[in-house]
Amino acid sequence: MIGRALLVVNPASRRGTRDLRRVEAALADAGATCETRLTRAPGDAGTLARDLGPGYDALFALGGDGTIMEALGGLAGGSVPLGALAGGTGNLFARAFGIPLDPARAVRALCAGRVRAVDLVRLDRGGYFAVAAGIGIDVAMIENTPSALKRQLGVAAYVLAGAQAAIHAARAGDRFRARIVVDGAEHEVDALSLLVANVGAVLDGRITLAPGVVPDDGLIDVAVYAPRTLGGAFRVAWRMLRGRFPDDGLTRFFRGRHVRVTTVPPRRAEADGELLPPGALDARVLPGAGLVLVPAGS
Repeated sequence: MIGRALLVVNPASRRGTRDLRRVEAALADAGATCETRLTRAPGDAGTLARDLGPGYDALFALGGDGTIMEALGGLAGGSVPLGALAGGTGNLFARAFGIPLDPARAVRALCAGRVRAVDLVRLDRGGYFAVAAGIGIDVAMIENTPSALKRQLGVAAYVLAGAQAAIHAARAGDRFRARIVVDGAEHEVDALSLLVANVGAVLDGRITLAPGVVPDDGLIDVAVYAPRTLGGAFRVAWRMLRGRFPDDGLTRFFRGRHVRVTTVPPRRAEADGELLPPGALDARVLPGAGLVLVPAGS
């Protein structure tokens, strides 16, 4: 049972303030004494988690994936678990770990659930991710999704923008050269898109990123998507929907503990939906560094 809970809320997120009172009521119904803190600037969730989190039985973060990852990073390596409450648009983290998307319902499920230790992935430039970081189509998807469309359609806005970005990139031949170093072994590839993944599937398991990826094995996986035509791009998309990846060069996969990716020309990257500046994507896994509350049976 959770006795004392810290609730960190991003009021700028899609559902941050709308569901605040319902979340507080759900925590009270679960028998938890709750203290609420609002973030005011990027980085606040991590600071609150690091400075105040150890004084509580659990920390609940209500906001988008950026807020949740800041809070989880602030708790990294400690003994206080995080309860992720989906308040954003994509809500990749909640979807990846089977957490209900309704924040009040999620509170009830998490308070009756269990603590799971998962790997975190630390970026050399600062910050963490728990789902995936990428270069290519997913960056274009994030950059080209209008805020108004996100408010209206939620995650469907990202799906629509992602499909448009993939079609445009395939038609335009918008490929890049990538040098991937995995635990010291070098690989040179041409790609339309590339992911460094800590989970195997997204969007409630509907889209498989790479085969055999689990978030608690102490490893991260690199998925390279390399179609050269629009037809090839559709074949890759079909394989991601089916979760089957024939070894025919359209996709390649690598696995290790430390991954560094550089591209020619230089490309921006994203990590769990947060855009990063251009430069090398350098990621190192921290086995079991994240404690998260998950529903029973997840």
